[in-house]
Amino acid sequence: MIKEFCAENFDRIPEAIECGISRIELCDRLDLGGTTPSVAVQKETVAYASQRGVEVMCMIRPRGGDFVYTDEEKEQLRLDAKDAVEAGVDGLVFGCLTKDEELDKPIMEELIAIAQMSHRQTVCHMAFDHIEPSKQRESIEWLIEKGVTRLLTRGAKTGSALENEKQLLERIQWANDRIEILPGGGVTHEIIPELQKRLKTNQFHGTQVVPLS
Repeated sequence: MIKEFCAENFDRIPEAIECGISRIELCDRLDLGGTTPSVAVQKETVAYASQRGVEVMCMIRPRGGDFVYTDEEKEQLRLDAKDAVEAGVDGLVFGCLTKDEELDKPIMEELIAIAQMSHRQTVCHMAFDHIEPSKQRESIEWLIEKGVTRLLTRGAKTGSALENEKQLLERIQWANDRIEILPGGGVTHEIIPELQKRLKTNQFHGTQVVPLS
């Protein structure tokens, strides 16, 4: 099983690795839903985690709030993505939408290309959950077509993975093993066995996927 630890900077990463995580989503400002951590933090985390066989996925997000970005913010996304690749992270985590609640495909394509040119993983985060529901299946197909590694989702705009079991099962069915589905949202180490039984998936995301002191 893959337990992806959502980390706010480096502070709790050594303990989380000791507790058995196998992948990190590295962020800053979890109170805002996660933003891009500093390059220094990225390098520190990569140096520590890589020696212990733990992958580092880096959040690429210039601010909290919605996922509709200005031209200036899109340029920041590009720069941050390139910096993270240079810092040695294993993958980039991002999600950009239009005002019509669809994937912002041009900037998504650019970020995917930045990662893929350096053989890094790509992760579409929970911005996906804010896509107009009638457009979500075709959005998954687009992500698959572009070779995106995985989709981090809670199944709906709000609620926990357990509460949104039906929607998550639907997305897993749509994916049909062509893109990884990573359930998140209220996932704790206590409920992972129940989630695994219900969703029949082998990876989970959260700040409490392992018991920390």
